[in-house]
Amino acid sequence: MKNTDKQDALACWIALQRVPGLGPVTFARLLAQYGSPQQILRQPGKIDGISDKVLDGLRDPDWQQVEADMAWLDHEHRHLITIEDSRYPPLLREISDPPVLLYVQGDVALLSQWQLAIVGSRSPSPSGRNTAYEFSRYLASGGLTITSGLASGIDGAAHQGALAGGGKTIAVVATGLDRVYPAQHRELAHQIVEKGAIVSEYPLGTSPRPELFPRRNRIISGLSLGTLIVEAALKSGSLITARMAMEQAREVFAIPGSIHNPLSRGCHQLIREGAKLVETADDILEELGALAGVSAPETEMAQAESPSHEKDGDYRILFEHLGFDPIPIDKLIENSGLTADAVSSMLLLLELEGEVASLPGGRYVRTGL
Repeated sequence: MKNTDKQDALACWIALQRVPGLGPVTFARLLAQYGSPQQILRQPGKIDGISDKVLDGLRDPDWQQVEADMAWLDHEHRHLITIEDSRYPPLLREISDPPVLLYVQGDVALLSQWQLAIVGSRSPSPSGRNTAYEFSRYLASGGLTITSGLASGIDGAAHQGALAGGGKTIAVVATGLDRVYPAQHRELAHQIVEKGAIVSEYPLGTSPRPELFPRRNRIISGLSLGTLIVEAALKSGSLITARMAMEQAREVFAIPGSIHNPLSRGCHQLIREGAKLVETADDILEELGALAGVSAPETEMAQAESPSHEKDGDYRILFEHLGFDPIPIDKLIENSGLTADAVSSMLLLLELEGEVASLPGGRYVRTGL
């Protein structure tokens, strides 16, 4: 790597971030006080109000680790953005505690584009997963960048929907960018790097730890004009993201659901607190479209075409008794008056076509497709 002043300066940012015990708040305070990482590292003995452990780290930074980090960054699609960088996303800079450094892999310019955050349960219902996918696909095809956290469940469906719609997506992660968590999303992460960006405030080598995820959430909401919650239990990390968005004076949207679904209760709580109730993706475009300069795609939001068998009398009877609340197959047979063989056969076909999902305990539910 060429030894330029810019790279030397960047190495000092990394060295400061890697000082053991130096958190982001103290980092920002020192930066405001001394002007640059170079100045901080030049005179550690004059710095007051920090622990001996931090002082020792300032006196003797791990330059070998910094060199390894710089080597990882020596790639056209890998970037380290400081809060002083012109590429730093303007909306994120507005929050009360913006990250001082952002590691980015992929399209760094995408961070400054208009974004909608979509988050929710790691164990969603089939209907919730499909809703996240379809909303993302539609909104991304209309020009909004979809931002989420690469987690299992709703997050993954949101990223996948955006990519399927030919749009862009950003994943904000709580690990170093040399790690992929969860491992099942390794291929998805590669796709996001090619068609969007993965972002982290954490140094390379950082492994997933529970305390890192809530802090990560402020970046998801901070990058975005608004946050959509698809499904969330009352005690959910998604509600942390939503409340951070409210504190950041960003829009919060929530999709209501069945009163019998525990994953709807978080959304209902948010709606009671002032989140906007959303039934279609166009509800979001009505709020954000003019500001973001995006509009509804020319094609209508994908709705399942009425299958030919829906005109058949038995299927029509079945759908009259099969809704979006889970129902045991025995109850479905009893309510519909159809034979057990007929109901089982129809449910199997509908499940293969993605219109019905089977749940534990012999229960079935319509997916909304």
